[in-house]
Amino acid sequence: MSIQILQYEFLGPIPLSEWGPPMEKLVYLILSRTKDKFDMVYVGDCQKTDEKSFFTSHEQFKCWLQKSGSEQSLYLAIFPMFEASDEKRHNVIQKILAQYKPPCNVDEISEPKPDYVVRVSEESDKDSEESDKPE
Repeated sequence: MSIQILQYEFLGPIPLSEWGPPMEKLVYLILSRTKDKFDMVYVGDCQKTDEKSFFTSHEQFKCWLQKSGSEQSLYLAIFPMFEASDEKRHNVIQKILAQYKPPCNVDEISEPKPDYVVRVSEESDKDSEESDKPE
């Protein structure tokens, strides 16, 4: 079974409780299942882990539980990226964050920064100094 998010084919979803290590170089989705519908709760990546408690000890695990209602409703989908750099995994995550805005990633959704800088020219500083002088 697989799930397509944007142009990426994720393996799963499987119940989070059925996951077992190891896991290496991938992007993962935490999904909440309600009947036959899955809602994305979180997107993250993993460089490498052998820890069985990787997900249950995750700093956002409580948020996942809150959004899903129970651990039995949490599902995992993975997108292996064995040959990809950390930057490529990060780019996939940013695209997913921008499109889906998972509720447990709210702190990680970056606002686009302007590609310009506002500078005050020296001439306008001199003009304002001169206009401050008494006549």
